[in-house]
Amino acid sequence: MRDADACRRAAEGVDVVVNCAAWTAVDDAETAEPAAAQVNATGAEHLAVAAREAGARLVQVSTDYVFDGRATSPYAEDAPVAPQSAYGRTKADGERLAVGAHTDTLVVRTAWLYGAHGRCFPRTIAGALDQRDTLDVVDDQVGQPTWTADVADLVLRLVAADAPAGAYHATSSGQVSWHGFAQAVAEEAGTDPARVRPTTSAAFVRPAPRPAYSVLGHDALRRLGIEPIGDWRERFAVAAPSVLGR
Repeated sequence: MRDADACRRAAEGVDVVVNCAAWTAVDDAETAEPAAAQVNATGAEHLAVAAREAGARLVQVSTDYVFDGRATSPYAEDAPVAPQSAYGRTKADGERLAVGAHTDTLVVRTAWLYGAHGRCFPRTIAGALDQRDTLDVVDDQVGQPTWTADVADLVLRLVAADAPAGAYHATSSGQVSWHGFAQAVAEEAGTDPARVRPTTSAAFVRPAPRPAYSVLGHDALRRLGIEPIGDWRERFAVAAPSVLGR
């Protein structure tokens, strides 16, 4: 991502470039914003230029953190960006630079990701429940838990539909707090959800502010006749065996 020539070589001979690379260490970005920007902003621009020169579409994967997290209804795809953290600023810059460098760019925002590989919230919660009698999880941050497999499927459907350039939201439908999600993890892990107790963000102060409200709307998909990702709880029930390995 930092090497423009390497991006050009990677884009040669392809029809679609999907930029999944990102600096996602949200707290670390607060003290290393220039380094995060090299990946999330400059890197996105490098890849956009490379895709444009190769005649390929670009799918720029982005995040709910580009918004301010203060809304009370789902963020529309064209809602003004107002990032509150270094990570959010660098990702918002990545969107802007990618679109500026390549008009045939799909900005696909997602949030609260989990999957079968790497670290994720469900596996962290399940592991902690194996070690502790109870857990305290914040109940004042609301979002849409989203399976990475569903995001990949939606990207494929957008590309197959030749979706117009612009922003789209790849999150599950519905909404829940982290506490509610943790209770669902407990249930899928075969233990008592009551072992997960609610608390507030004040009990877990972090270097980077977390959005209180991260619910994204899906109207742009519906206008194209593309079905959004299903309800978060139903999708997690399907994903849980592979994600939790149980």
